[in-house]
Amino acid sequence: MKLFNLLKGDKTLWAITLLLAIFSFLPVYSAGTQISVDEGISVIRTLLFKHMFLLLAGFFLIYLTHKLSIERIAILGWLFFIPVVALLAYTLTMGNSIGGVSANRWVNVPLLNMNFQPSTLAQLVLMVCIASYLAKNKARTIKFTESILPLWIPIGLTVLLVFSQNFSTAAIIGLMAFVLCFIGGYPLKYLVGISMALLAGAALFLTVLMKSPESIPSDRALTWKNRVETYLHPETASTDSRHQITLAKIAVAEGGVFGKGAGKSVIKNRISQSTSDFIYAIIVEEYGLVGGLFLLLLYIVFLIRIVVIAHSSEAVFAKLLVVGLGIPIVFQALLNMAVVVELVPVTGQPLPLISMGGTSIWMTCIAIGIVLSAAQHKQKKTVVS
Repeated sequence: MKLFNLLKGDKTLWAITLLLAIFSFLPVYSAGTQISVDEGISVIRTLLFKHMFLLLAGFFLIYLTHKLSIERIAILGWLFFIPVVALLAYTLTMGNSIGGVSANRWVNVPLLNMNFQPSTLAQLVLMVCIASYLAKNKARTIKFTESILPLWIPIGLTVLLVFSQNFSTAAIIGLMAFVLCFIGGYPLKYLVGISMALLAGAALFLTVLMKSPESIPSDRALTWKNRVETYLHPETASTDSRHQITLAKIAVAEGGVFGKGAGKSVIKNRISQSTSDFIYAIIVEEYGLVGGLFLLLLYIVFLIRIVVIAHSSEAVFAKLLVVGLGIPIVFQALLNMAVVVELVPVTGQPLPLISMGGTSIWMTCIAIGIVLSAAQHKQKKTVVS
């Protein structure tokens, strides 16, 4: 009880986060058994201990972050922006690959002997910066020309640097930036104009991508084209290009209503990324429609709490922080689930707090910590300007 009293902010959000983390051990253990066979490692000593360490460290980050005032979070956001952009630029020069596939989005952290994905940190930092700028200018009408340097250049630079190696993350960052600007009172006429220009640019990009992917300066262009073609024309796609998504859909179908039971997945032995990108397929196969819907319900309740916290926040900065950092977590979860049932093309987005992966878990936890900090701010009389 004393420990519970130390936790500030929205208790329901704490509970949902804890439930998701605890539940994650079951599918990670099940999907990890095949990895242990392939790589000759102990799933208990290696994968589960690693996952436990990542989650424990993640909850420690939540605790530390939710103790920070949102005023301090605003300062830290701007302090981190330049180093994060520099790190994004640095990853583009590395030329790394995993299994012949470009892996420039990852940076190795020597002391922890793990890979770190700067784009997820960039998304978090950028949302803080956008929220801070809009909150400081909430009392006046912002002119487009004066907002180019402090607002649109940071957004554009971050999206462009992330885009070359991680299309889906760049799209999420860009979309959330526009949502924040809309909620934060940025003049609608400018947002409409920018949106029209971006739609025209997106149409041109897709045309070039489908007709001449080699002309796009990214070694991921051909992968993007194949994913779009596979999604739009599954009947003509090659067996290899549809291998992963076909296995994922089989897993969902085999799960039925109540599933095969914990640890009894068959597809986990054949599908790659079973502990990350396609872990939801393993969950539905083992726990059925009931388990899949229960997990979906947890994320929906998470979203509801985000909306409630944002609505009840008196400070504009706190409101924007909650929206900019909370909604992407739910959106990423829905995107991961949508990929498994082929509602959208394969994106490579992990399932928040469920999939293995240090960067995803830690950045999600920091975002939740900031949301919890903002949830406390509504009870104070001071308002961040």
